[in-house]
Amino acid sequence: MTAAPAGAPAAVPAGTRPPRVLVVLGHPRTDSLCGALASSYAAAARDAGAEVELLALGGTTFDVAARRPSTLRWEGPDQDLEPDVRAAIASLRRADHVVLVFPQWWGTYPAVLKGFVDRVFLSQLAFRHRGAGLGWDRLLSGRTARLVMTMDSPVWWDRLRYRSAAVHSLVHATLGFCGIRTVGVTRHARVRTSSAATRARWVAEAARHGRADARRRVRTRADV
Repeated sequence: MTAAPAGAPAAVPAGTRPPRVLVVLGHPRTDSLCGALASSYAAAARDAGAEVELLALGGTTFDVAARRPSTLRWEGPDQDLEPDVRAAIASLRRADHVVLVFPQWWGTYPAVLKGFVDRVFLSQLAFRHRGAGLGWDRLLSGRTARLVMTMDSPVWWDRLRYRSAAVHSLVHATLGFCGIRTVGVTRHARVRTSSAATRARWVAEAARHGRADARRRVRTRADV
């Protein structure tokens, strides 16, 4: 048997495929440390064989506020939603693995990422209540997620003073609520006083995570 060239993606077992990865940049600017981390992860995952989409929320034009009740419920692909919202919903439905890269602002995360959650993780698409009871169906089950957060405060301060609000909110109240299992959380702390060498290490770490996640194999499922 001829060995695969060094660096080439591994052979894909029958009935499986490389993951479809959605990288969401939750910083309003692409020329940021978060932008570099998201790009590094996406490029490495793509090179390792994954199908990767990088969604930079700062370049979208949708209203972050759900001003009409109809925008909180999924009614199908022809629903009256902004084109960027429809595209983001389609990307989420296709994805097997979702990566959220964002800074900690005011103890949680920027409005553009909260808007993405409010406008894209819709009832009947991400979750569904069971009648009048407390139960619900997790409609995005089978997917995984990774969080990458930057912050100026130390990690201990985030955990002690803020109770890890940003991470807990996303892991449990958003992703977990909809059935998405978080497989990794990275906190890059004290960004404001970090050196160029430290930031370069962080960017390299994002690439390592991208390659590792891309090597996961998922069961083939019908496209949505």
